[in-house]
Amino acid sequence: MCCNGNLTEKDLQPGSNDGSYLETIRGMRFFDPHVHMSSRTTDDYQAMADAGVVALIEPAFWLGQPRTEVGTFKDYYSSLVGWERFRSSQFGIKHYCTIGLNSREANNEALAEQVMEILPLFVYKEGVVGVGEIGFDDQTAAEEKYYRLQLELAKEAGLPVQIHTPHRDKKKGTTRSMDIALEHGLDPYMVIVDHNNEETVKEVLDRGFWAAFTIYPFTKMGNERMVEIILQYGSERIMVNSAADWGISDPLAVPKTASLMKQRGISDEDIRLATYQNAITAFGQSGQIDEADFTMVRDIDQSQKFSGNTVLRGGQAPRIDKNDIIIK
Repeated sequence: MCCNGNLTEKDLQPGSNDGSYLETIRGMRFFDPHVHMSSRTTDDYQAMADAGVVALIEPAFWLGQPRTEVGTFKDYYSSLVGWERFRSSQFGIKHYCTIGLNSREANNEALAEQVMEILPLFVYKEGVVGVGEIGFDDQTAAEEKYYRLQLELAKEAGLPVQIHTPHRDKKKGTTRSMDIALEHGLDPYMVIVDHNNEETVKEVLDRGFWAAFTIYPFTKMGNERMVEIILQYGSERIMVNSAADWGISDPLAVPKTASLMKQRGISDEDIRLATYQNAITAFGQSGQIDEADFTMVRDIDQSQKFSGNTVLRGGQAPRIDKNDIIIK
């Protein structure tokens, strides 16, 4: 922070350990619609709650190495609708998820066939607000096959679709993802196209889809670039997320981006839409999201247990002051 007390660019960058950006967003609420909390610690949940995150969506995704048995998918999906949902509630954050076979693992066709058989056991569960994240990685025939099958599952279940756009040849993959969704008769308003950038955003919006942006250091999208997107396109059908997976990422990317938006003169209403309301509107089409739940979940009792387990360990106090340098 500079000498006159104003926030500098450094203060607002994702990954900054300086909590002073919180002053610019005090009182605001945030909904992170794509964050992989299974790869985060309870400290991350606490920091997110302190920054104003009241709800999030955790998409099913690749865990860093290939899974080899269908049982590992079943246990993982169970954790998304079970333990992870409970763990989030212990920090006052409402947890939702999307369920699907990710594009990378769709290339193991023998296993993918087994996963497709168990997906209907999970997509109808409480807290599941979409089928995702699905789509393309290397844009193979197998990826397309299971993407199409899951689009049909989403139609049958009446759920929104959360699309993962590929890291390589993103524009082609994004266009193809939307083309296929339309071929299957999906309403673009039910489809959230994620991991957008400057190359894809116009087409996504022009075709009536939701455009989600992942603030992910050094790769997908920086928050300075995100500000420019909002300045150019506005906030209609645009949402900001953090992903925050096992890579170099920041679970506070949404509130930090909101802070930078505010510093750059973007209106509070546009910030609210891009970092809170649009996620509710898009994924709320599942019938699973009620804003009243965001308040109810903040009545926290960290002594509660899930399957005999608690977020506390060995007599821990229910709350740690993160601003205190002393760890007792």
